[in-house]
Amino acid sequence: MKSFSYVATTTTGKQVRGTVNADDIKEFQKQMKDKGYTVTKYEEKEIEKKKTIKNFKTKDLAFNCRQLAAMLTSGLTLVKALDILSKEQPTQDAKEVWQDVYENVQKGEAFSDALMRYRGVFPDFMVAMVSAGEQSGNMDTIMQDLSNYYQKQNKLNNTVKGAMTYPLVLGVLMLVIIIFMFVFIMPTFAGMYDDPNDMPALTKVMMGFSDSLVHQWYIYVVVIVGIVFGVTYMLKVPASRLKFDKMIIKMPTVGPLVGTIYTARFANTMASLYASGISMVDCLKRSSDILGNSYISMMFENVIDEVKQGETLSSSIQRTEIFDSMFCSIIYVGEEAGALDTILAKTGEYYDEEADSAVSRLVGLLEPLMIIIMGVAVGLLLAAIFPALYGSFDAIAA
Repeated sequence: MKSFSYVATTTTGKQVRGTVNADDIKEFQKQMKDKGYTVTKYEEKEIEKKKTIKNFKTKDLAFNCRQLAAMLTSGLTLVKALDILSKEQPTQDAKEVWQDVYENVQKGEAFSDALMRYRGVFPDFMVAMVSAGEQSGNMDTIMQDLSNYYQKQNKLNNTVKGAMTYPLVLGVLMLVIIIFMFVFIMPTFAGMYDDPNDMPALTKVMMGFSDSLVHQWYIYVVVIVGIVFGVTYMLKVPASRLKFDKMIIKMPTVGPLVGTIYTARFANTMASLYASGISMVDCLKRSSDILGNSYISMMFENVIDEVKQGETLSSSIQRTEIFDSMFCSIIYVGEEAGALDTILAKTGEYYDEEADSAVSRLVGLLEPLMIIIMGVAVGLLLAAIFPALYGSFDAIAA
């Protein structure tokens, strides 16, 4: 990332000075062209890379945007609002980030460029919205929209975390019970057989598994750690990640539920971006990327190309088979009525509720699965020890 200090003239002939951040000279020229500026002089500098000392959570972003919206609406300047906001931060790390943003804006740098210095700390979505607010001159409205957006995202995140609490507790409990049974209970029945060769086949297998858990437990630890690292590495490989993300979308039962969650996020993101005045192509690119699914991002490359060629958004999205037909029909109505942003906002509210239900149903699929696994483990244990119990009863009877 580089910083470009420029002197330019507007379409009305007014001379302006400023600083913008861009990856290279081509992107800088594009930004100037988009603003309608004719550059007469510029100076290029490398931006000092900032350490990512804090990744703001959605609730932090919602709070900060709400505070900025309130202060800007009340008539405070952006510089003064940022100064106050930096002093209100609850942690030292957050104060340092916002203080640096405030100082850069005070020096004349654009707010979006100051945020861009902390790319990764502030999401690209927020930077794009702030940039749109700077161009349209309605920063207070943009900040309120951002606050509402991150509040919805935080609500969805909390719903997922809350719903996952019980399955996680059940999963840990299941694992503890299985380990306890095979480490402490199963070995006590081994002495009931004078000759190990007299054991039934299933009992031999279960005894062998129990013995390995007791004496070679480190092998299981190594295998589990290896699987975790292997899966993590595999998901970082683009080709593997693409197959995994596609599988999630196409899975029966699970796919439609995940699709509902994606629809809610896409509708909310698209509505916010489109209402702020960002071009349709940029809206589609950012809205698909924010879902974090590489398969969807790949499919939207075709959507973007078709929209550029004059295809309607509703028909292009319909062909991806990612979102349900009702959502595509709603987009069609919005396009025909010329109120796509309003329609998307209302649709986002509807799918927010549907996403909550989808999360509950997804979690509901995990609970019986865990119970089945636990039942199978207990059943195998009982099937392995019952022959020994029957044998001991016969011996007592004799």
